[in-house]
Amino acid sequence: MDNRQEFIDIVAQYSNVSAEEMTDDMRFREDLGFSSLDFMSFLGELEDQFDVDIEQESALQVHTIGEALKMLEELQEA
Repeated sequence: MDNRQEFIDIVAQYSNVSAEEMTDDMRFREDLGFSSLDFMSFLGELEDQFDVDIEQESALQVHTIGEALKMLEELQEA
């Protein structure tokens, strides 16, 4: 399974939108129904699953699936 699919599967656990329906421009709060607590739990799960450290300031700049995937790729390359 590639990183993108693993990422989408994690997002789907916190959302009422199925993984198949998700697009890169979907926003976590507005389109996927994430609460603040959901988003923080989601970030913790990403850190564990992908072995990265996500800084809170960086995370606060992320609003869409595409932005989160880009951030994840950058963290993995660092």
